[in-house]
Amino acid sequence: MKTTISTETQQDALAMAKATQKPGQTKEQTKLIAQGIEKGIAEYKKLQKAKARERDKQRKQQLRAKNQQVSAAGEMDDGEDFSLPQTQFTPIAWAAIALLVLSWLGFGAYIFL
Repeated sequence: MKTTISTETQQDALAMAKATQKPGQTKEQTKLIAQGIEKGIAEYKKLQKAKARERDKQRKQQLRAKNQQVSAAGEMDDGEDFSLPQTQFTPIAWAAIALLVLSWLGFGAYIFL
């Protein structure tokens, strides 16, 4: 499969090749180095696209699995009984309840007497 290399990539590769040019190096050698750099950049871009596609596939699979779990949990909840959660009273809560009951008893005794 023949891939075309963008002019921007070609210019970048040529600039890199000229920046690393050794004294006495011919233009033809610099051009060959630039072509090698172009191929390297193209290969890097191709690998990055493949990795991005793979990440996207994994993300979509995770979303599908999450949606299936949510829908399965929603279906299970439809047939379940709803009950109040079991709470445990602390000693402070018991004291508050006792004071409330005592105050109502005191109020009731005041009214009747």
